[in-house]
Amino acid sequence: MLGHEGAGVIERVGDGVTHLEVGDHVVLTVASCGICVDCLSGDPSFCANSYEQNFAGGRPDGSTSLSDAEGKQINSHFFGQSAFATYANVPTRSVVKVRKDIPLELLAPLGCGVQTGAGTVLKVLQPPMDSTLVVFGTGAVGMAAILGARVARVRTIVAVDVVPGRLELARQLGATHTVNAKEVDTVEELAAISGTGVDYAVDTTGNAAVVEGMLKSLGHRGHAALLAAANPEAESRINLSQAVARVIRITSVVEGGVIPHLFIPEMIELYLAGEFPFDKLARTYPFAEIDQAFTDSESGEVVKPVLTFG
Repeated sequence: MLGHEGAGVIERVGDGVTHLEVGDHVVLTVASCGICVDCLSGDPSFCANSYEQNFAGGRPDGSTSLSDAEGKQINSHFFGQSAFATYANVPTRSVVKVRKDIPLELLAPLGCGVQTGAGTVLKVLQPPMDSTLVVFGTGAVGMAAILGARVARVRTIVAVDVVPGRLELARQLGATHTVNAKEVDTVEELAAISGTGVDYAVDTTGNAAVVEGMLKSLGHRGHAALLAAANPEAESRINLSQAVARVIRITSVVEGGVIPHLFIPEMIELYLAGEFPFDKLARTYPFAEIDQAFTDSESGEVVKPVLTFG
């Protein structure tokens, strides 16, 4: 059972759960073990046991929370939640309590894509106001990175994509410049915009050629963040001599490097203050229209499709 972002209302809690109760509104996020060195160090997004918690098809003990009408077990706990369902049975570390005065369909994307993009900028890269930040790919993660840069008041925010409609939306959300990679040489265009090279860059595409171009565009002491799972067959070439000479940094980031239970409520408060308009990314679909939602997402017509039940 798939579904990696969700929001809903608690109907039941298990034995031993004391910080959540029936009726609470919650956002579902990535699961973490809570006991590895990363979790104990305040970095649950980098949980050392993330695979067993999110992608093994069930609980860490091998059991599953789902079965079909005949009683046959179905793989569960995808991303800690398996949210493509009317009900989800989830571990407490995947549950973030939120305020009740905001529609749940608006909050659902916060648990993965939005926190990944915004967290990477605000918590990992932390660009100063007088810097240049470039975002490669303007899907939900890339748009959230742009919103994060907007919150940080970054002087120059550049969006790179090949879909004109998404580039236009990126401008509405805070990008000061846009680059259509189909129409111009991206590295040359970024050099012209930045003057001395890009200070910070975020790749959300996982495309080897895009990553190579991103690294070439970095200036002295530039810092690049890799967010996407690339094709394992793909190879990006890095000129180590140039990388050392320019003192560039490359950081791999998972889930924005945030503590979801702290960062998700923070994003909500920024939204209410008019600083973080992530609602402009979403379009809702009844669950029965899930195929259309996938089609619209793939074509670029919609940034973040949100499925609703009932």
